[in-house]
Amino acid sequence: MAEHQFYLKAHWPGLRNDVGGIEAGQLKTKVSIPPEMDGPGIGTNPDEMLLGAAATCYIITLAAMMERSKLEKEDLTMESIGIVDVTNGIITYKKIIHRPLIILKSDASDKDRSLAHKLAHKAEASCMISRAIKGNVEVELEAKIMSKPA
Repeated sequence: MAEHQFYLKAHWPGLRNDVGGIEAGQLKTKVSIPPEMDGPGIGTNPDEMLLGAAATCYIITLAAMMERSKLEKEDLTMESIGIVDVTNGIITYKKIIHRPLIILKSDASDKDRSLAHKLAHKAEASCMISRAIKGNVEVELEAKIMSKPA
C-alpha cells in the first residue's frame, strides 16, 4: 500500500473578516470569507476550494479513464457549480453539479459516444474527492457528449 502526504500551511492574522493565506505545494493564495457570506471576498475561500478539488479530481479522473480506454477526444472542458445552503445560521455545502463537455473526434462512432457517456459517470464515482464527500455533499453530473464537426 502506498500513502501520499500533502502539506498545507495556513495563517490567519485577525478576526472573522480579515484575510489570511495558505500555501500547499504549488498553491499559494490569500483566503477570506466570500462576499456572499458578508466577508471581504479577497483571494479564495473554502467553498471555492472544495468545488475546485471536486472538479479537478473529476476531470483528471475522466481524462485518465478515456486514455486507458483508448477513447480519443478533441477536447474536454467542464463547468461546475457549488451550492451552499444557509438555513437558520447553519452553513451546509449542499450540492456540486459537474457539467463536462466531451468533444470526440469527427469520426467518433455511436460506440465511442456510448463509452464517453459511461466513462463520464464512472469517473464521478471513482474520483477520490467524490468518494470523500459522499454522503455529505450530493454530486450531480450533467455530461454532454459531442463530435467535432467534420
